[in-house]
Amino acid sequence: MLKKLLQIIAFCALTPILAQDCPSLLSPVNGATGVPVDASITWNAAVGVPGYRIRLGTTPGGSEITDASVGSATSYTPPLGLPSNTTIYVTIILDFLFQGGIDIVCDSQTFTTENVTTAPACVLYRTPMDGDTSVSVFSNISWFYAPRATGYIVSLGTSPGATDIVAPTDVGNTLLFNPPGELPASTTIYVNVIPYNSIGNATSCVEISFQTGILAPIPGCTTMVTPFNGEINVPLTPFLEWLPVPGATGYRVTIGSTPDGTDILNNTAFATNSTFVIDFPPNQSFFVRIVPFNAAGDAIGCGQESFSTVLGCGPYLDPSTGDFVDFSPATNLQEVFSFCANEVPFNFTAPDLADGYRWYQIDDFDNEILISDTADVAINENGRYRYEAYNIISQSGEFIECPVTQIFEVVSSSVATIDGITAVDTALGFDVTVDVSGIGDYEYAIDDPNGPYQDSNRFNPVSPGTHTFYVRDKNGCGTVSELFVQDLTVEGFPKFFTPNGDSINDFWQFIQPTEGIQIILRDIRIFDRFGRLLSVINQNSQGWDGNYGGRPLPAGEYWFSATDDMNREVKGHFSLKR
Repeated sequence: MLKKLLQIIAFCALTPILAQDCPSLLSPVNGATGVPVDASITWNAAVGVPGYRIRLGTTPGGSEITDASVGSATSYTPPLGLPSNTTIYVTIILDFLFQGGIDIVCDSQTFTTENVTTAPACVLYRTPMDGDTSVSVFSNISWFYAPRATGYIVSLGTSPGATDIVAPTDVGNTLLFNPPGELPASTTIYVNVIPYNSIGNATSCVEISFQTGILAPIPGCTTMVTPFNGEINVPLTPFLEWLPVPGATGYRVTIGSTPDGTDILNNTAFATNSTFVIDFPPNQSFFVRIVPFNAAGDAIGCGQESFSTVLGCGPYLDPSTGDFVDFSPATNLQEVFSFCANEVPFNFTAPDLADGYRWYQIDDFDNEILISDTADVAINENGRYRYEAYNIISQSGEFIECPVTQIFEVVSSSVATIDGITAVDTALGFDVTVDVSGIGDYEYAIDDPNGPYQDSNRFNPVSPGTHTFYVRDKNGCGTVSELFVQDLTVEGFPKFFTPNGDSINDFWQFIQPTEGIQIILRDIRIFDRFGRLLSVINQNSQGWDGNYGGRPLPAGEYWFSATDDMNREVKGHFSLKR
């Protein structure tokens, strides 16, 4: 545990890392031209980096366009777009600061935007939305960026097309307008926002309307109490609490892993000023916005706060060494295991050093059943399983499991059964195939039970004579031993015969070797070069006379296949000469 704590301390003492550890732009790529002014900027994730900041400017490292924290996101869309026909410098910052480290400023990358030649599109409204009711009389008007816009003209009225509340006003390049004074209560308000750029104004933009509520005070904003704004090493299941606001009947809470994100809570209403949030991811910053509300409407202009969770398990980049810190155990567990079918159960011990272990069986519906919570497991059947090893670390007063997991498969194995051996005569020797059956994973050797063994069941070339072939199960379930294959040759089968009636070599027949074990053949089959069966003879007959259907066959090459009483097969060829 001391080593783990020292690793955490070492991580917090971060120093700058080499430039090649910084992410590269994915879109637009470095050096791109003609980039749309409403483009999103994306980059590849850097392993072990908890968060990012991005600066956009017109000079190296400049930030006059934006300087924003994006949390763990690897993309950013400038809220006001980009200036046209301009070289933009993108500086990505590896944000270790919120964990007590030192930010790493990467080298700037650039792209050039397009030359805008068309007027902008119309806006989409953010708040209030078209048709909203009970809107606070103190409400602001906000909208989303209109592509290619460099400014906006806003007007408000109490009837369609009217401007009696706010005459057309150029508010510049902003996405928010705060009407002077309060809006009339219990009134339908009509809003029109017209984007513009150097080419002209957007056309055919439709105004929206909303209904204001009663004239009553709206609540003010609040502040986080726990975690406080900027707090680090927050537990993964924290208790969130904020200051109560007089006059508020509830609070809308939004939490995201990016400034615009809603992946944790999305404008969720709470009647009290606290809540638990379960299972935050570790080593990330989170952005919180709490908006008190009552019957008169929502609080206006409430800011965003942030906090970061405990480091968790890793991996973390330690820039001082260029290494990663990872508290999860390493695993060497293989993906497939075999056990001998006659040795159930299959007992196995975890190969990894860890604080704890779990073994799960996975059924056909991907449901998991815990079968062991120790380093040892007994497996009784084939199938899919999941292994988990974990270390337990202490961070910020709570214990965290740091796991590693591996899906593996268990299959049965058994000793092989040799079904037969075939040999084909070739110019270099015999091409021998050992045919086996069984559920194991087998390897093969010739003449020596100790090998060498090979994965292939073919041996080529094999010299004439008597040989022994061995088949061994790779999973240790046994070896088919002492399988002697005598005279696995074409010895005794003549290379040619001459059926010309001179009583010399007029018949082709097997000749029993004078030495060694007597060979008993069940049958001998003779074929032509097309594989057509010409004759079936036995070793005690006179032999084949070279005829088929009572007619002499022409001179040439013919083939035979002989099977003995052990179901072994020998193949070869011979010549018929006339």
